[in-house]
Amino acid sequence: MKKVVLFLTAALLLNSNLHAQGTLSGDLMMNANFFQRDSAINAANNPLYDNYLSGGEAWLSLRYNYKGFTATLRADAFHNSNLYNPVQALSGFGIGAWSVSKEIHGLTVTAGYIYDQIGSGILFRAYEDRGLLIDNALVGVHLKYQVANNIYIKGFTGQHKFLYERYAPIVKGLNIEGDFNLGDKVHIIPGVGALNRTLDQNNMDKIVGTINSQDSITRFVPRYNMYAFTAYNTLTVGDFSWYVEGAYKTHEAYVDTRDNILHDAPGNVVYTTLGYARKGIAVNLTGKRTEKFIMRTSPNEVLLRGMMNWQPIVARMRPQRLMARYTPASQDLSEMAIGGDVLVTPNDNLDITLNGTYINTLEDVELYREGYIEAEYRGFKDWILQGGFQYMRYNQEVYQLKPGVPIVESMIPFFEVTKRLTSKTSIRTEWEYQHTEQDYGSWLFGLLELNVSPHWSFAVSDMYNIQRGPTSPPGDGKHYYNVFTAYRTGPHRITASYVKQVEGINCTGGVCRYEPAFSGVRFGLTSQF
Repeated sequence: MKKVVLFLTAALLLNSNLHAQGTLSGDLMMNANFFQRDSAINAANNPLYDNYLSGGEAWLSLRYNYKGFTATLRADAFHNSNLYNPVQALSGFGIGAWSVSKEIHGLTVTAGYIYDQIGSGILFRAYEDRGLLIDNALVGVHLKYQVANNIYIKGFTGQHKFLYERYAPIVKGLNIEGDFNLGDKVHIIPGVGALNRTLDQNNMDKIVGTINSQDSITRFVPRYNMYAFTAYNTLTVGDFSWYVEGAYKTHEAYVDTRDNILHDAPGNVVYTTLGYARKGIAVNLTGKRTEKFIMRTSPNEVLLRGMMNWQPIVARMRPQRLMARYTPASQDLSEMAIGGDVLVTPNDNLDITLNGTYINTLEDVELYREGYIEAEYRGFKDWILQGGFQYMRYNQEVYQLKPGVPIVESMIPFFEVTKRLTSKTSIRTEWEYQHTEQDYGSWLFGLLELNVSPHWSFAVSDMYNIQRGPTSPPGDGKHYYNVFTAYRTGPHRITASYVKQVEGINCTGGVCRYEPAFSGVRFGLTSQF
């Protein structure tokens, strides 16, 4: 198969007639890390810091379009990379993804590595997130047919990707979606989806072996096939917008992380958002109930392995450094989550944001609480002032799998000031203080950033453990410095930074994982053509 892909790629690139008539585009992303051992912050005692000392990764993507025909190719390189496991090196080079597709009278046929989703992604989502090294593309065939101007149907079959290999179970899916106007101010986008995952014999044998090792009371007969269904709709009426989705999956084996044994049960999810917006005010309410809705290629996969879907996160992901340390990930086993946002704009110079989040398990175990207020004022010439406060409670035992630790209770006041110096130059400073007596204790964070448009950006920051907590590293309070610079020219952006990073949670796109401390130098390059 790789020989076929390389042949097709060479044909596309070398055929001057096709190149002259079609369009070729692409992008490059490269990272390089130089690991500096620092046992004081626990950035040590693994092969990256003790032996290899450097590593990185790169992705080169190409896309060719010609008269309804599209071909894509992506080469992935990992050389002592710490992306997959931050304390173990990953090395490899190969074709990370490729696809060929053709549109034929309303029918689009795609073969290769497919990225797509059904509804919000609760039932099925094949996507890529390089920050967490998530790449669960479906390798197979995808068909999409435009039945009418406002109705389409799509179906797919294949196996989910794992680095340069594929998970053995087979996944099949069907999705029908419409788009209708029911009047001058009423609009609906309804859809339904179905999915079937069939286990292979190898995975089934592992499941049977695990079940047989369990107590007789917890044993059951596993199933090769799991079926899942979803129905969803977006309704827009004037200033109101309402999205609702309900999903159900049939009985299958799953791992309960609370006792680490296999169980057999169906699962379900209900997710909804209700929004209202007009001049001066916007309100959004979100709710989600999840019960045993674990969608993986098999119950033998854990953490970020074998993911077949993506569950929306109700809590807001905060860009502020100290708040981001305690971002709650969606719980696919048991979760009841409610969130609300209010944005008030009394005039053109002032925005006020209010937010509240409440998350428990279905058994009423407290998981997360947040109260948040923020204001931004632009009434002074060349100045932008922003400030706010967050109160948060975070269940470390569940979200970070740390047994016996207390719930983190945190209060964070923060402010940010931006001053425009010239039409192309601005300076920004950001300050946060986090008061907590749990985990690492209290923190002080400060940042100073200078932007010189369109080419340069400079930043320096420090995160200081101002009051130690029960899990702080030994010794006095620690400084975690970050010195950053970026240079942009045309389609190229180059970054360099010196980083001292505390251990904690890293989240992107609603998916979170724990990362150990980092110490060293990082370089990055992105380019488009």
